[in-house]
Amino acid sequence: MTTQHRIPVWVKALDPLSQFGLVHALRQRPEVALINETDLAALHSQSTDQRTAPPAVALIAVDSLDTAAVQVLRSAIQRGCRRTVLIGSVIDDDALMTAVELGVSGVLRRTEATADRIVHLVQSAAAGDGSLPPDLLGRLLGQVSRMQRHVVAPRGLSHSGLSDRETQVLRLVADGKDTQEIARELSYSERTVKNVLHDVTSRLQLRNRSHAVAYALRAGLI
Repeated sequence: MTTQHRIPVWVKALDPLSQFGLVHALRQRPEVALINETDLAALHSQSTDQRTAPPAVALIAVDSLDTAAVQVLRSAIQRGCRRTVLIGSVIDDDALMTAVELGVSGVLRRTEATADRIVHLVQSAAAGDGSLPPDLLGRLLGQVSRMQRHVVAPRGLSHSGLSDRETQVLRLVADGKDTQEIARELSYSERTVKNVLHDVTSRLQLRNRSHAVAYALRAGLI
């Protein structure tokens, strides 16, 4: 992989030791190119005509998703990082929902954060995919389901805005299936599946697949 096609990654940890460890782990990886705040600002100001350039990914490490961590996540978006991977020590239900609402593409526990796993999540984020550990995805779906039963349904609210095809695709994404599996199950081409997801995220102004699923579930659309 040439330097030109490496994924630009901006690393931000809330403590110096984590910052050093992440930079040290990723510095020699051929898949990524570490960038600083100056590089990030330059990428953000460049023309959008460079469509072949991979998007910058923010890799953020925190102990918990407190106020300071949320500010870092928002700062990453403001700086032009449209993809974010979060590494956390404590990820409770509220933190998980907050992370998804902020458009976090991937979540990884600090105890599971090997260089290979981090790079895999960065690559998935750059490709527009989302990734959550299975148990965290289950907790997210459970939380949204409870909200729908106890908040949305009792108020007699109804929702619309997704076509049958979009609903089918999002349900399968929520089940953890990748593009190839969704295409095979629905007898679509992979390009069609990608187009459906792109249409949904663009129309609803969402950042990635995980954000789209969370939005649809929370709104009772699927």
